Amino acid sequence: MEFVVGLVLAVALAWIVFVAIIWLHRPTRALAGPAMRMAPDVVRLARSLAADPATPPIARVALAGLLLYLLSPIDLIPDFIPGLGQLDDIAVAAVTLRWVGRRVGPGRLRSHWAGSEAGFEVLRRLLGL
Repeated sequence: MEFVVGLVLAVALAWIVFVAIIWLHRPTRALAGPAMRMAPDVVRLARSLAADPATPPIARVALAGLLLYLLSPIDLIPDFIPGLGQLDDIAVAAVTLRWVGRRVGPGRLRSHWAGSEAGFEVLRRLLGL
């Protein structure tokens, strides 16, 4: 019984830590709206980079995890919570793509971007490139 209680507490603590990380990495209001509208482009970018054999294997694993998270109906913060529900997707995508972008370079991100120039500019600002 103690093990189950400890496990539940560990999962709850991990969830709180993840929510805190998302809250700390949330985009500004000026970036949040455009970032939410470019979600389909981000999914296409992650899928394209993950399928590229030149992408390092560890980055491909991170991108596959990002795709699963973005396409899954189960989130850290449920989508029915106004504002925060969608921001967790943006924050998780931003943190993952920032990490992947450091490994593949901004040029490779740009070459796989299927969206508009304005959308890539928002992505570049969101990722701090």
